[in-house]
Amino acid sequence: MKTKKLNLTFLMMLAIVGSHQAADSCTGISLTSKDGANIVARTVEWASGESPSDYLIVPEGFERQSMLPDGTRNGMKYTAFYGYVGLASEDYVIEGLNEAGLSSGLFYFPKTGSYPKYDATQKDVTISDTEFVAWILGSFETVEDVIAALKTVRVVATDARAENLHWRVADKFGRQIVIEYMDGIPMVYENKLGVLTNSPAYPWHITNLNNYINLKPGSSDAHEFGDIQLSPIGHGSDMLGLPGDVTPPSRFVRAAFYQTSAPVSDSAEKAVNQAFVILEAMTIPIGIQYSDKTKIPDIPTATQWTSVTDMTNNKLYYTTMYNPTIRSFDLNNIDFSNVTYQKHPLDTVKTRPMVNAEIN
Repeated sequence: MKTKKLNLTFLMMLAIVGSHQAADSCTGISLTSKDGANIVARTVEWASGESPSDYLIVPEGFERQSMLPDGTRNGMKYTAFYGYVGLASEDYVIEGLNEAGLSSGLFYFPKTGSYPKYDATQKDVTISDTEFVAWILGSFETVEDVIAALKTVRVVATDARAENLHWRVADKFGRQIVIEYMDGIPMVYENKLGVLTNSPAYPWHITNLNNYINLKPGSSDAHEFGDIQLSPIGHGSDMLGLPGDVTPPSRFVRAAFYQTSAPVSDSAEKAVNQAFVILEAMTIPIGIQYSDKTKIPDIPTATQWTSVTDMTNNKLYYTTMYNPTIRSFDLNNIDFSNVTYQKHPLDTVKTRPMVNAEIN
């Protein structure tokens, strides 16, 4: 009964998030460093209030059974062959990395696509969309392995009020895909650009980038305009037309521009820091999506946490709305064959740290 309550709490949160035009906001990017590290990063937003955010340490051999639409935990049984670290809400992994160097994360996908219809006769191969990431992280080493296994499972929503999800999967070898269910069929797209937001479907976003073919880093040259001379007022005039709103299409374009215009970092550590800086530009300040200013929740920002994953070196980093300090997990130092299942809050202190500057 307790498990059912936790699941419904998470799903109700998804439903609430989907009701806000700018709240279903998750932005993902990718970087590669000169030393060969493959890195993915993303933000997580819930503008309707503070979400329960934890990190999970999941050992090898950890067993679970999926929740079903009828509210029972009688779906597919799955056991973690690989240990992993997950950033989660309640016990449901939103973003994570396993010990084999495979990364996976869920992104909101409202008003787009549809899962297979629930069939009780196939409950043994049925897994809820909110547990899909945990299954992937515990089961596979490469993107290719995940693609091959998609035909063996049926993904369903466990609450009709919740919006659909889509997923990013990336491995240490540099391959990355997007998985979206359309009319009950899993569509797999090679994510060579390495950017992901929310609806519409991934191919639409790629096509939409052609509307911004004029964008490039730098400043325009001065030139004559009839009888007058035009010249840039400031730096970055070749960026004119870059969308600044927080809708998924605009965030996709902006993330793609920031990512592709960024210089290639010398090392994995520098690329990790660079990813955090890029995503700081995607942070959503609280309040911009509320016309009724009396209902704005008392949280610092709609962007509740940001993660960066280095698949090559098996490290997972995160910051939160309460603490911009970069915290990390080195999976190389975790013995997943002996560690116990653990859940800890991302933050134990819910105020942003302030310290006095030193004066000599």
